[in-house]
Amino acid sequence: MSDLIIVPCGEAHITGIAAIYEHAVRFGTASFELTPPSEIEMLDRRNAMVSGGYPYLVAEMHGAVIGYAYAGPYRPRPAYRGTVENSVYVHHDKQGLGIGRSLLQSLIDECTRLAFRQMVAVIGDSANVSSQRLHAKLGFEQIGVLKAVGWKHERWLDTVLMQRCLDAGTMR
Repeated sequence: MSDLIIVPCGEAHITGIAAIYEHAVRFGTASFELTPPSEIEMLDRRNAMVSGGYPYLVAEMHGAVIGYAYAGPYRPRPAYRGTVENSVYVHHDKQGLGIGRSLLQSLIDECTRLAFRQMVAVIGDSANVSSQRLHAKLGFEQIGVLKAVGWKHERWLDTVLMQRCLDAGTMR
C-alpha cells in the first residue's frame, strides 16, 4: 500500500466517491439509502461537511479514488457538538487491503486535532462484521444494537453502535 495517499476531498474527487457510494447503496447494507444520490448531491453533502468544520478525506492510488471517509455531526442538537459520526467507504474491488483502516485512522487523527471528543460509528447491518472488526481494532467499543430498524434488500437490518473517545481536551 505504499502507493496509497490520503488527502482532503476536493471537487475533482466527487465522481470517484459518487461511484463508490452508488455501488454501496445499490448492493450493500452499509448505507440505508435506497437510491444513490447524484454527483451534484454528493458535492453538496461534501460541501456541507467541510463548511461545517468537519473532515472529508479521500484515499487515492495511482490517481484513482479508491475510498473515502468523513465525519459529520452525530446529532443536530448543540449539546452534541463535541461528538462526530464517521462514515468510511472503500471501492468494492479494493476491500480487505487496509484502505479502510488507513482512512479511519486518518479521520480519527484529524478529528482529534480538531478537538472533537467522541466518535460514533453507526454500522448498518449487524452482519457487517468487517466494519465492526475495523472499528474495534482502532479502539471503538460496541455500545449497542438497534434491532430491525432498517428495511433493505427484502430484509430487516440491525444497526450496530460503536464509540471511541478521541480526547478529553477542550470542548468545541
